[in-house]
Amino acid sequence: MGILDLFLQSSSSISLLGALLVLLLVYLVFSSSFSSQKEGNEPPGPRPLPVLGNLLQLDLKRPYLTLLKLSKKYGSVFTVYLGPQKVVVLAGYKTVKEALVNHAEEFGDRGELQIVKDFNKGHGVLWSNGDSWKEMRRFALTNLRDFGMGKKASEDKIIEECEYLIEVFKKFKGKAFDTTQPINYAVSNIICSIVYGSRFEYDDPEFTSLVDRTNKNIQLVGSPSVQLYNMFPWIGKWVAVKKEVEAIGAANKKQNLQLFSRLKETLNPQMCRGFVDAFLVRKQNVEVSGIANSQFHDHNLLHTVLHLFAAGTDTTATTLRWGLLLMAKNPKIQDQVQEELSREIGSRQVQVEDRKNLPFIDAVIHETQRLANIVPMALPHKTSQDITFQGHFIKKGTTVYPLLTSVLYDESEWERPHSFYPAHFLDKDGKFVKRDAFMPFSAGRRICLGESLARMELFIFFTTLLQHFRFTPPPGVSEDELDLTPRLGFTLNPSPHKLCAVSCM
Repeated sequence: MGILDLFLQSSSSISLLGALLVLLLVYLVFSSSFSSQKEGNEPPGPRPLPVLGNLLQLDLKRPYLTLLKLSKKYGSVFTVYLGPQKVVVLAGYKTVKEALVNHAEEFGDRGELQIVKDFNKGHGVLWSNGDSWKEMRRFALTNLRDFGMGKKASEDKIIEECEYLIEVFKKFKGKAFDTTQPINYAVSNIICSIVYGSRFEYDDPEFTSLVDRTNKNIQLVGSPSVQLYNMFPWIGKWVAVKKEVEAIGAANKKQNLQLFSRLKETLNPQMCRGFVDAFLVRKQNVEVSGIANSQFHDHNLLHTVLHLFAAGTDTTATTLRWGLLLMAKNPKIQDQVQEELSREIGSRQVQVEDRKNLPFIDAVIHETQRLANIVPMALPHKTSQDITFQGHFIKKGTTVYPLLTSVLYDESEWERPHSFYPAHFLDKDGKFVKRDAFMPFSAGRRICLGESLARMELFIFFTTLLQHFRFTPPPGVSEDELDLTPRLGFTLNPSPHKLCAVSCM
């Protein structure tokens, strides 16, 4: 989708295009300061236009595909201008690993998106930097583990949630339905039990509205109009989607503050129920001790919880939905999954310790994560200091995108990068093998906080669902007709679809 097509979708967009063109003309007439000249040996890239940068070359629906194409021409370290902002893109497994792991400190800061900056204002754990980020990440990791992340306590919660999800699937009696909401609610309940200290019923309007709004926001933040706003914040008053994002953010903020208030009323410092309780106790202790400039304040509580909730719901639920869709599209692979389950597990509940005896299923889950490519551009990084990297000079404060899609689809690392091929993770004897270029959780200082929880959820939810159901396309739809084109959004969700879950137990 070209930039002109985007603008021509509405009358307000036409006026926005006019404003951009006027600004461009004014800039061309009165300024020559914007140029494509490099300072020192900076990374190469396509020649930018004044003000617009390389905007006209970008597909704002699928920017990661444009960047992947540009990497073929300009190499594994290159520059693009997102409007007036110069950013550096890292492409390919070796380059991304070298930057994020070998130079973790230099590439370890978080880059900012204007839409996120408006709401977060530097608070929380995902989009912060400096002392605030260090303190919140340390506290989040410690307490998520204390409340069961990656441990038997989490496993028990996931197994219990599987029972609720199975009952929902059974109610459709093999008829086609959209798996989105039930899977979102099931996965969200795991992070809710850790963060708030309790799960919620799937018909609880407070819970469902929070989950639905959060997933809607993740979709909207990846929209072309919001990307334009990130490049040109002055156009904000013309961007209707920005107002919708703000309204959703305000509603989620209000709802969480109400939840915090109720938890605070029943808080027992000797028996914390979840992350919020632990934060409130720490905050009280800091206030009593009179520590100045503490990071344990209401803003960090609110935004850290919102970040954990969103990240703990969207990516895992999305990966599960891709997994079920890929099973329906590849019935022979689904046969192998269910045969391995039948042979190794039978009808008993799968446990995490069973993973070592289910190499094919482990490979299928890993291949689903690789092919689904949920966060294709990762979250933006930023250089914390000047660095010369692979012969290129990158200034301190430069926004950097580690192009994860170029890692997960790296043609020098994967035999069939664009196909669903579980054998990527199997040796000649059918045993599971790790692959270095498997990097869906990113790497380095900013690697996903909840990786161990997500891996546990994916394994237990996927195997339990495949024990109980056979997933097929709706009547009248062939496997070939199931669409694997991802839906537009900040993360790559499957396009809207329905599946049949036919009971097999």
